Amino acid sequence: MSGEMLYTQSSPGMHEIVGVVTEVGHNVQKFKVGDKVGIGYFISSCLSCDNCKQDSENYCPQLVTTFNSSYPDGTPTYGGFSDKLVVNEHFAVRIPTKLPLDKVAPLLCAGIAVYNPLKEHGLNEPGKHLGVVGLGGLGHLAVKFAKAFGVKVTVISTSPDKEKEAIEKLGADSFIVSRDPEQMKAAMGTMDGILDTIAADHSLMPLFALLKTRGKLIALAGMTKPTELSLYPIMAGGKMLAGTLIGGVKDMQEMLSFAEEHNITAEVEVIGMDDVNIAMERLQKGDVRFRFVINVANSISLS
Repeated sequence: MSGEMLYTQSSPGMHEIVGVVTEVGHNVQKFKVGDKVGIGYFISSCLSCDNCKQDSENYCPQLVTTFNSSYPDGTPTYGGFSDKLVVNEHFAVRIPTKLPLDKVAPLLCAGIAVYNPLKEHGLNEPGKHLGVVGLGGLGHLAVKFAKAFGVKVTVISTSPDKEKEAIEKLGADSFIVSRDPEQMKAAMGTMDGILDTIAADHSLMPLFALLKTRGKLIALAGMTKPTELSLYPIMAGGKMLAGTLIGGVKDMQEMLSFAEEHNITAEVEVIGMDDVNIAMERLQKGDVRFRFVINVANSISLS
């Protein structure tokens, strides 16, 4: 094993992986055997470009994702469905001891995907008003992180039946049914920013109408088809459309420390490998609140 690598026994997830270090190379300094560690969306980058030097490995042109990708030498990456993983210590993060492995695993992609834009765009300031579009894997964590920052949160959803969960369980301040014209009209010009977590095709223009002057609409999920924008309403309000892709390694470690401080974890359902096909069928029906976590290595304690 290369001296710059560490060896982990992986547990939940495909690209949100947590586990326990079982072996380390001679030059590894960040971790030791027995440490709880995690790997997020990416497993390698060049470490020499401007993005990498600025702790933004997630924007590296030579980024290698943890799954369905390959290293420069052609070695494929298999993600969390493998029971063991070899990784350069730079790309692993330490899992706080107070956070359970099963509920912390989704933070390594969904968690950092919402945490990073909140900070990067100044939407983590107490008193700001944030809209969260969609109450799924990313959306429910966006509500949790935003509330921990002291932000006012409005969930925007097509599903009226999610209102009780959004407000009573997750702590959102208000709820808008996006298909209700009166509710949308009443909320026009009230939000400092919106995190759009929906990957399904949908129009962005009604969301811009909810923003205050100079408000920001931040896309976190890529739609399958190109979307059309009417530029003048955006220009006339000094508004912005931005995108973001997770965060760097330093960002992930900071996010985990914040999550430990505020006891933020994902709402999950733990399953075994034998249940994967059933879980996929349930995902197609939207029957999960809010993340499935696969316990690949059953010998690992999730406490």
